[in-house]
Amino acid sequence: MGKNSMKTTQEWQQDKVRIVLIETSHPGNIGAAARAMKVMGLVELYLVAPKHFPDPQAIAMASGADDVLQQAKVVSHLSEAITDCHIVIGTSARSQRYLQWPLRTARECGEYIAEQDEDKKIAIIFGRERTGLSNDELDYCQSLVHIPTNPDYHSLNVAAAVQLISYEYRIHQKQTSSSPPEYNENRQELPVNQKSMEGFYQHLEKTLADIRYLDPSNPRLLMRRLRRLFGRIDIVPSEMNILRGILSAMQGRKFKTRNKKP
Repeated sequence: MGKNSMKTTQEWQQDKVRIVLIETSHPGNIGAAARAMKVMGLVELYLVAPKHFPDPQAIAMASGADDVLQQAKVVSHLSEAITDCHIVIGTSARSQRYLQWPLRTARECGEYIAEQDEDKKIAIIFGRERTGLSNDELDYCQSLVHIPTNPDYHSLNVAAAVQLISYEYRIHQKQTSSSPPEYNENRQELPVNQKSMEGFYQHLEKTLADIRYLDPSNPRLLMRRLRRLFGRIDIVPSEMNILRGILSAMQGRKFKTRNKKP
């Protein structure tokens, strides 16, 4: 029996998207975000180092979405919230920064998510109320979603942003399919998850340092640019094995050369 046969349409659509809030300062925003999620059929909420949670204000603002709050996972670092995710999308109030990320509008983002395979776990990351996402947090993202706002007043409440993007996803998921996709035994491999990618990036950085292509004391933007490069493609496990094998071979050759007798 196909694994999707045990899930309803609503269940696989709910499981597909994870909302991640980083260092939310006001507990009412957490509750309002939970309410926005439930209205649009999303249930999976991760909170990265919230300032106040659990909190009565969160429950009050959830206005009936208590189950979303009760199931919310609290973690200390963004990497813990996305370790099993295949796609990570960051939100940004600014159109672009000094490094270029693939950029989508909220509508394009909703369509993109709806078109992804149902087995892909997708995380949408929302930053701090005042400062958004840091550059280090953006490094985890393969793309950004930008909500254009009034340039003279671009302060968008985090719960409103969750509502808007969740709405666009719900609209497009209904247009894409009204029933769970059939399980296909012969379909291509799923991309590796974020945990695998982070292991690869660490291996890559060490290898580049070993062969003296990267100067650890002055790395500049090399690793950040390489993250942008590999983040643009869906690397599947068999391809990851090749990449890690190449890095290991490079390290082995460097070790032999370094210890070779004159």
